[in-house]
Amino acid sequence: MANFRTHITVATAGGVLMAYVGWQTQWWPANQALLIISLVAFGGILPDIDADRSRSIRLIFNLLSVPSLVLGVLLLQPWLTPGLLLVACGGIYFSVRYFAAVLFSRLTVHRGIWHSLMAAVLCALATAALSFNLLAQPAWLAWCHGAAVLLGFIIHLSLDELFSVDLEGARLKRSFGTALKLGDGRRPLSNVFMLIALFTLVPWVPPWDVLVELFRQGSLLWR
Repeated sequence: MANFRTHITVATAGGVLMAYVGWQTQWWPANQALLIISLVAFGGILPDIDADRSRSIRLIFNLLSVPSLVLGVLLLQPWLTPGLLLVACGGIYFSVRYFAAVLFSRLTVHRGIWHSLMAAVLCALATAALSFNLLAQPAWLAWCHGAAVLLGFIIHLSLDELFSVDLEGARLKRSFGTALKLGDGRRPLSNVFMLIALFTLVPWVPPWDVLVELFRQGSLLWR
């Protein structure tokens, strides 16, 4: 499989390309380019959230602890005194950074459901929902943020499959077919939980007609 450096490098390159194309087509202003690149790069390491003791899982939960802390402040500030708010924020950061990472590594299996297209769609919808509802971004831009994570995620899965092909020996490695797949064929219950999470997100995503329009505009670029 591809290593951390390969994943982050190729995903960042994909993010640069996406940011440039979107800027040229006036889908977002230049000041959004860095965010788009970051989201694609983040999506490029996200599938390895199920890899125990990897650089990816440490980096992912380090990054997730920051928006979790911000969300905690926004939700708890009206209800808590400054002292209690500080304690609560410390608890949120510690829980996401350390406890959630350990719990996630115990409950997931590498190359399981998180190496699948279902997980890619889940992360894309979650990103779009957070951008639209929490950050109050326009619907079209929120969908673009979700698409950026989706692109990075698919780049990661594709690289893992490419590295499963031994060109010199003209053979397929045992890991072939374990990354770029629809769901987890070995653990059906994981697919059920993933579908529940997907349907739970549906009411929170930006309007679907905006996504359809973005697809329509995107298809015009290839004509």
